[in-house]
Amino acid sequence: MKGSRHQKFILRLDSGHTLLVAHNIDLAPRLDSLAELDLVKFYGEYEWNLKGGVIHWTHHDQNNRHMAGGLRHKGRKCD
Repeated sequence: MKGSRHQKFILRLDSGHTLLVAHNIDLAPRLDSLAELDLVKFYGEYEWNLKGGVIHWTHHDQNNRHMAGGLRHKGRKCD
């Protein structure tokens, strides 16, 4: 298998739109005990697509090509 491992989950925004979050768990901790209706704060790079979009780079970039992102869930920072 090539590439890095990602935890993927969908967030439903207050607007009704959905976003796929692709969080690299080779570079940052995974969100444990993530459940429906949980609140997740996120900072990353948004890429639009026909399904609503994807958020990635929710972690530090070892090569400093992207601004560092992060996730926060139940008071725990995962970046």
